Amino acid sequence: MTDVTRILNAIEQGNAKAADELLPLVYEELRLLAAQKLSQESPGQTLQATALVHEAYIRLVGEEAQDWKSHSHFFRAAAEAMRRILIDKARRKKGLKHGGEHQKIDLDEAAFEQDNASSTDDLIALDEALARLSVEEMAMAEVVKLRYFAGLSVEQTADILGVSPTTVKRYWAYARAWLLREIG
Repeated sequence: MTDVTRILNAIEQGNAKAADELLPLVYEELRLLAAQKLSQESPGQTLQATALVHEAYIRLVGEEAQDWKSHSHFFRAAAEAMRRILIDKARRKKGLKHGGEHQKIDLDEAAFEQDNASSTDDLIALDEALARLSVEEMAMAEVVKLRYFAGLSVEQTADILGVSPTTVKRYWAYARAWLLREIG
């Protein structure tokens, strides 16, 4: 049992001090995941890797008790939390409270803002298609969450899911084609 798994189990048992031990062990790994994901976002992204990690961490070890089975289970949940945070942010940006489709933009940044608006739409469409894929092919949807939303490599994804890199590549290719068909 790894230190992370031991601490996750202690958190589940109600040990309040265990959460203090967990963050230093997983922080750098979570920050790298967040930085990888945010590097794929459009220019003008205001969410920083540190803020994404902190929000995801709070969701993961917050008030609700979790049944953490392993280190990989925790990081799968972290990828899912980061995905939800990014999708929620995209939906808020489109909300009427924030001007809906209308945005105040600086003339120098007009081109970047147009890309950002379409990327928000694309992210929401991807999330909706991913929800449909999850119903049909859960394993393939997990690969998308880990590869796209958490920014993991094929090898990292294979390690977390407990499958071969070849399987991850096959699932990734299928899922991308499926999602493109659904979105397009």
